[in-house]
Amino acid sequence: MKPNTFARMAATAALLCVFAPASAQSVKERYTKLEYMAPMRDGTRLYTSVYVPKAIEGKHPIILERTPYGAGPYGLEAYKSPVHRGSKQFDKAGYIFAYQDVRGMGKSEGVFVNARPQLVNALKPHDIDESTDTYDAIEYLVKNVPGNNGRVGLWGISYPGFYAGVGAINSHPALKAASPQAPVSDWFIGDDFHHNGAFFLMDAISFARFGQSKTDVPRPAMPPVNPNRDPYRFYLDVGTLKDLTEKHFADTDGLWRDLMIHGTYDEYWQSRSLPAFMKGVRCAVMTVGGWFDAEDCWGALHTYAGTEKLNPKAVNTLVMGPWYHGMWASPPGTKFGDIDFGQPTSTHYQEKIEFPFFDTYLRGNGRVKQPEAQVFDTGAHEWRSFNKWPPRGTKPSAVYLSGSGSLSSSSSTTPTISSYTSDPANPVPYQGGKMTGRTREYMIDDQRFASTRSDVLTYQTPELAEKMTLAGPVTADLWATSDGTDADFVVKIIDVYPSTAPGKMANYQMLVRGEVMRAKFRHSYQNPSPLAAGKPERITFDLPDVMHTFLPGHKMMVQVQSSWFPLVDLNPHKFVDIYNARREDFRKSVIKIHEGGEAASAVRFSTLAK
Repeated sequence: MKPNTFARMAATAALLCVFAPASAQSVKERYTKLEYMAPMRDGTRLYTSVYVPKAIEGKHPIILERTPYGAGPYGLEAYKSPVHRGSKQFDKAGYIFAYQDVRGMGKSEGVFVNARPQLVNALKPHDIDESTDTYDAIEYLVKNVPGNNGRVGLWGISYPGFYAGVGAINSHPALKAASPQAPVSDWFIGDDFHHNGAFFLMDAISFARFGQSKTDVPRPAMPPVNPNRDPYRFYLDVGTLKDLTEKHFADTDGLWRDLMIHGTYDEYWQSRSLPAFMKGVRCAVMTVGGWFDAEDCWGALHTYAGTEKLNPKAVNTLVMGPWYHGMWASPPGTKFGDIDFGQPTSTHYQEKIEFPFFDTYLRGNGRVKQPEAQVFDTGAHEWRSFNKWPPRGTKPSAVYLSGSGSLSSSSSTTPTISSYTSDPANPVPYQGGKMTGRTREYMIDDQRFASTRSDVLTYQTPELAEKMTLAGPVTADLWATSDGTDADFVVKIIDVYPSTAPGKMANYQMLVRGEVMRAKFRHSYQNPSPLAAGKPERITFDLPDVMHTFLPGHKMMVQVQSSWFPLVDLNPHKFVDIYNARREDFRKSVIKIHEGGEAASAVRFSTLAK
């Protein structure tokens, strides 16, 4: 299987070529390319390409990326151009760059396993996982690459970010710094393919055949998915997930098959949860993520938290910027979608954060001591530094939903109910305008298209007289009644710009954070349970953290809905295995949200002192 078969792979690969292109010849003039088949402890050999600077004297550190997307171009005369992504200071300082195909991918030997589970106990000397492979790769590089100084850094974005994270586990002594960036971390709770158990349909489609076994037997060509570039109509027409599998993925033994047969948080998913295994970290770690990363925002926050919890003495830092997936690798980073941040955020990260982090530990000058958390305020458009994340000294706060469509800081004593009908035949789209695929901009897009729908409840504050800064976790705390036995609940936090804002930003409803909860997992991801039809139930779930200031004159808005299509697959409103549900299982459902009184729905968060 070729990784660039899929749109997702192509998008990730594009991250590797985001800088002003240097010609292959200029790279060849500046670097000597070496190729190795590095042996692992079980005898499997992994292809590794290395670029050693020619003109800079002395010994230099190695920065390694391990990837399932191909470490090529292959051959001693074929050079990467540019040779790396990141600050040009890496070139000037003479860094050595190494790229390695993980097992079973590219030119490496062995069998590929998606997000290979981490060994809990190595029973035999030749037992392997991605942590041992990283250890063995580093051992080989420091012994065989000419001119290296015996210090290695590890980095990667997205899936390579997973390998950077897992490579820090039980760190090799020569590994001095690791930077998991937007790391794949948990594919059921919060990254890529599920959020709180809800299936992220379009992301899963783009990765459906990844990890499919290599075979010499010809496979039938996969029919085009979404041929008319109208995903909303296409996924409505195609039917159920079972129909989709039979029409388009019946022949695959790749990731799609695993997604369809592991519908709960079973051992398959638990064994692949990176934050739970971040033990034995003896190098400095800088986890990087984007507040508007549609793929792996959860992963960055929780990999940092897992590393912190399991390695209290480790140097462990977090960087969160106003970025989509991998945007920090593409300067200048001044604008995303309709939102202008007024400064080159990606350039700032590369020059002031990333290079100093690696240079401190890999060349050992010790001149830079960075704060533990460097995060960008996506409302005030400024960088903030804290000595931990979430910040200390925040105030627990909440906004309560009111039957009048308002939000207030205190709950009404009078109970009310607002209701809507969720119809699988007419689901709420995840984005306004014409959709052609899963966009990254939906993470910040104007939500006015949803505010006018009868199946979306909208609540908002009056214009704020003072700024309000949210910093850290956000929790949706809903009391709801459904006439069905399952439902999805989508909660969105929105910054409503004033009518006096310039241009298209007048009255703009900027999505700050949105998340979905599949209600059957409200008590347990491992053991789903039906809703009690017709009875109020409390449904609480976490949204990814935020760092956002609502400015004076703005309003905070909360929207509640029960579909987010086709970003998320349709809930049949019936307690069934959705991956095998039939068309007749899908039905309309009346959803009631309780406000005030003893069953007061709210959104809870932490605020910084004014």
